[in-house]
Amino acid sequence: MNDNDINKDYSCMDDYDPNSILPDEALKIIFNNISALTETESIPIRESLGRVLANNITSEINVPSGRNSAMDGYAINAVDLPYSGKISLKLVGSSFAGKPSSVKLKKGECVRIMTGAIMPDGSDTVAMQEIVERAGETISLGIGIKAGSNVREAGEDLAIGDLILERGMELTPADIGLLASLGLAKVSVYRKLRVAFFSTGDELRSVGDKLDNGAIYDSNRYTLYGMLTRLGVDIIDMGVVKDNRKLIDKALSDAKGQSDVLITSGGVSVGEADYVKESLSKYGEVDFWKVAMKPGRPFTFGKLGSTYFFGLPGNPVSVMVTFYQFVQPALKRIIGEKPTVPTLLKVPCISKLKKRPGRVEYQRGVLEYDEAGRMIVRKTGAQGSGILRSMADANCFIVLPLENSGVSPEDLVDVQLFHGLV
Repeated sequence: MNDNDINKDYSCMDDYDPNSILPDEALKIIFNNISALTETESIPIRESLGRVLANNITSEINVPSGRNSAMDGYAINAVDLPYSGKISLKLVGSSFAGKPSSVKLKKGECVRIMTGAIMPDGSDTVAMQEIVERAGETISLGIGIKAGSNVREAGEDLAIGDLILERGMELTPADIGLLASLGLAKVSVYRKLRVAFFSTGDELRSVGDKLDNGAIYDSNRYTLYGMLTRLGVDIIDMGVVKDNRKLIDKALSDAKGQSDVLITSGGVSVGEADYVKESLSKYGEVDFWKVAMKPGRPFTFGKLGSTYFFGLPGNPVSVMVTFYQFVQPALKRIIGEKPTVPTLLKVPCISKLKKRPGRVEYQRGVLEYDEAGRMIVRKTGAQGSGILRSMADANCFIVLPLENSGVSPEDLVDVQLFHGLV
C-alpha cells in the first residue's frame, strides 16, 4: 500500500471504502506476517498456569502405578463368587493406600481393602463393603458381583509412553495436576511476550488527573491492560502521548527497542492530527490500515523493525472489538499457542438491528434464554463506537456479514460468544 492510498480521505462513516479489506483477509495477512516465539524457559509447574507448553509431554510412569481398588471393601478372587445363595470367606489381612498387603490370597480368602490401595496377589475383584456381611474374621456375600468389579488397572489414567500434553497448549489447572501426577516439578514453556502500548490524543487525561474543558479520561489503556493481563504477557504501559509528530516518533522508537509487539490506540484515522500511521509509514512497514468493519475501520497492522505493530482506533468499543478480532488471535500465535476458532452460534435475534451493506458489523449483544427456554440474543442498547457501556453489558458479539442490510426481530444471526474470547 503506497502513501497516496494512505492519504485518501474516506470517512469512517462510509459503508464502502476501496482501501478497506475484509476482516478475514486482514486476519490472514496478520497470520502470514507473524512468527511464533522460539525462546523457552523452564519454570516450576505451580507458576505455569496460562503459559504455553514448549514441548510434548509423554508419560514415563503408569498412573496409577499398580492395579488398585476403586472402592472401600474386600479384595477377593472372582473364582470364589457364588452362582447362587451366599458364600463365606476368611479375612486374612488389610491393604491401605500407600501400605499394600503382602498377603497372597488363597481360595476362600479375602483382604480388607481401602480406596486406592494396591490389590493383593491373587485378587481381581472388590466387593463393596455396603453389600458384605461381616462377622469377626469372616465375611459373607451373595450373587450379583461381577468379576473385575471396582478395580482400576495400572496405567488406567496415564500409561507409560502415552502423549499427555501437546506443545502449544495453554496450561490449565487440570494440566498442572497431570504434570504433578507424573512427578514433574518443572515444565518448559515459551517465554513471555513483551507488549508495549500507549494512547494518543491531546484531550486524554490519566485517571486521577483533573479534567479541564474538552478533556476526557483515557479508558483505552485500562481496557488494554486488562485484556493483555488475561494473556499473561509482560506489559509495558507507555502512558499517553500527545498529538505531536516528534513525540510519537520517539514513542515508536522507544517501543521498537524494548518490545516484541506495540499496540497504540488513536492516531490511525484520517484526521489532521492522526500522526501514528504517518510515523509508522516513515520508520516501519504498513501492511494495511483499514478494515471493512464496524466498529474499528481505521485499524493498522505493520512492523517497526522486528516489532509487530497494531494501531487501534481511538473509540473505546473499537479498541476492544479490534483487539479481540485481530490482536488477541495474533498474540496467541506469537506465544506459540495452537490456533482456535471463537465459538459461533446461530440464534434468533429479538431486537431490530440497523445496518447497511458494505462492511461486517460486530454489534454487542446479550445471549440468554427467554421464558419458553429458547436461546435468543438481544442488543445491549445504543451501539455507538464510543459507548463502552455496550461492551460492559454484553456477553457476545452479534456478527452481521458484509452483505447484510439489517435484522428484523426473530431473524437468525451469528453470535460470537465472549466466553473463551474475553
